[in-house]
Amino acid sequence: MISVIIPTFIKKQLLQNTVRNMKLLKECEVIIVNDNPKKSLINDLKEFKNVTLLENSQNLGFAKSVNKGVKKSTKKYVMLLNDDVLLLGKSYQKALDLFAKDPSLFAISFAQKERTGHVVGKNVLYWKRGLMFHSKSKDMKFGYNAWADGGACLIDKNKFLELGGFDSIYAPFYWEDIDLSYQAWKKGYKILFDPNIVVEHQHESTIGKQFSKKFIETTAFRNQFSFIWKNITDISMLLNHLFFLPFNLFYYFLLKKRINFIRGFFDGIKSLGGTLAVRNLSNRNRKIADKKILALFG
Repeated sequence: MISVIIPTFIKKQLLQNTVRNMKLLKECEVIIVNDNPKKSLINDLKEFKNVTLLENSQNLGFAKSVNKGVKKSTKKYVMLLNDDVLLLGKSYQKALDLFAKDPSLFAISFAQKERTGHVVGKNVLYWKRGLMFHSKSKDMKFGYNAWADGGACLIDKNKFLELGGFDSIYAPFYWEDIDLSYQAWKKGYKILFDPNIVVEHQHESTIGKQFSKKFIETTAFRNQFSFIWKNITDISMLLNHLFFLPFNLFYYFLLKKRINFIRGFFDGIKSLGGTLAVRNLSNRNRKIADKKILALFG
C-alpha cells in the first residue's frame, strides 16, 4: 500500500536512518533517490532487499528527485521522508484508515519531534500586507494543515501525479511542498495533521553547508513572490499585493536591512515568464477560492 521515497544528497546520516527504520518498513516499498552523482550508494545499500536505489547522473535538487521517486513507485500511497527523519514505531499505518474514510484526502502530515522536545508539523498560511506568509500553528491538535511537509507525510499518489508533483520553478529549495499543497486545496482536496503519527526530526540540514546565506535568503524571498504570482487569483488580494509592493520593498531594504528581499524580488521578475506559464495550467478547474482556503487556518 505504501511506497517510501527518501531523497538524499550528501548526508552520512542516511544509512544509519535506513538501518534503524528498515524493520519498520518491511511491508513497504522503499525508494532512495541519490542526488549526489559523485558518490554511489550501491554497495552501501545492497543488503536491503526491499530497497530500490535511483542514482541521478546530475544533481536534480529536491523537487525533481522526489518526483522521480514517485513516478518509479508502484503503491497507492507515497510516504515522503527526509533522510534526517526517523520513524518512531508504525504509527504511520494509522494514516491508511484516514484515507479509507475520506476519498478527498490528499495528504497527512506527521508530528515531528525535534531534539529540543518540541513538536512541529502543523502549519498555517496567512496573508499580510500584500504578501503570503507561513508559520507554525499555535496548536498541535488533529485537524486541517496548510501544507504537507515534504519530509514527513503520506500522500495519495494519484492525486500527487494529477497535480504534476513538485514544481521545479522553486528549485533548488523552499516553498515546493507549500505550493503543491495549495494546489491540492484549490482542487477541493484536504490535508490533515495527525499528532498521533510521530517521527523524530534530527535536522541534519545540508543547505547551510552547501549554499551561502545570501543565496538561501534570496531563494526564499524569490519563491515567496513566485508562489503569489503563480497561485493567487483573488483580484482584491492581487491589488493588495501591488498596492503594498513599494512599501514592502522600502520596508525590507531600508528598515529591516534585508537586501536579499530586493534580490529575491528581481530574481522572481527574471523568471516571471515561466511562473505565469504554469499559473495558467495550475489554476484550471479550481474549486476553492484563495480567501476560503486561508480562512481554514484562521
